[in-house]
Amino acid sequence: MRGVFVDANETLAVIMERLEQPGDPKVRIHRDPDIKPEQYPEILDGAEIAIVDHTALPTDVAKKCTGLKHVVFLGTGARSYMNPEELAELGISVHLFKGYGDTAVAECAITLMWASARVIAMMDREMRGGNWLREDGMQLTGKTLGLIGFGGIAAEVARIALGSGMKVIAWNRSPKSYPGVEFADLDTVLARADVVSLHLLLNDETRGMITREMIAKMKPGVILINTARAAVVDEAAMIDALKSGHIRHAGLDVFNIEPLPGDHPLTKLPNVTLSAHSAFRTPEASENLIGAAWEHCRRIVKE
Repeated sequence: MRGVFVDANETLAVIMERLEQPGDPKVRIHRDPDIKPEQYPEILDGAEIAIVDHTALPTDVAKKCTGLKHVVFLGTGARSYMNPEELAELGISVHLFKGYGDTAVAECAITLMWASARVIAMMDREMRGGNWLREDGMQLTGKTLGLIGFGGIAAEVARIALGSGMKVIAWNRSPKSYPGVEFADLDTVLARADVVSLHLLLNDETRGMITREMIAKMKPGVILINTARAAVVDEAAMIDALKSGHIRHAGLDVFNIEPLPGDHPLTKLPNVTLSAHSAFRTPEASENLIGAAWEHCRRIVKE
């Protein structure tokens, strides 16, 4: 057995089976999306390739996975689930995918932005309880969207936002250009943006990057959108800013604890719209993702 898809949900399992081609390396599909990290050695059973959707792979567990040489991680945010450098020291390569879900994630970011601006989730909750809540929203046409980080997802967000009549400014560590987007330093973006949307990969430089001080530099009444990684933001500072109203509303698809506990402070705030880390979950993105996973497996066995 060359590989095992260790934590496949039924949707991804079906796509995996459908995209298999004659001559492909043998990959066993373990249909259980809720495995525990300690189950890796048993599930892999000596396999060389682990295809991983979302289950954490601690380094001490990886040491027990005899024969494991490659982790094909279904996404870009492997650092939230494993330590690639430590795995490399064990002779295990971590393979990531970019671009498979750029449009899906961008559409989710835009959706959270509009829902936050018009407080849709809050009105929905109140109406279900019999309260005819009518809230003034923020009209976004003509407003400024600030993008922090500018890769493929942010470019798609910019395309959609520009088409809806918003102004778009952005900051990126390395120089970028995009039609209709003004690039500026980080402080300028934070000060001018009516909506701040985060598009940062999680690494040692970006972990905790959006500090309390940076949040204070944002325009009062800003909307904050995060479809990247929760750990790039000081969560306690964000919650304080939401309570004070400095952040008008937050639309969040990512959290430090997933699944998010029902008693988490974020669930108690009326000015937060929550999405269950599902920005990338569309049939189109899943198809792209599993297709890319198969291509990686094919390349690995040819090395």
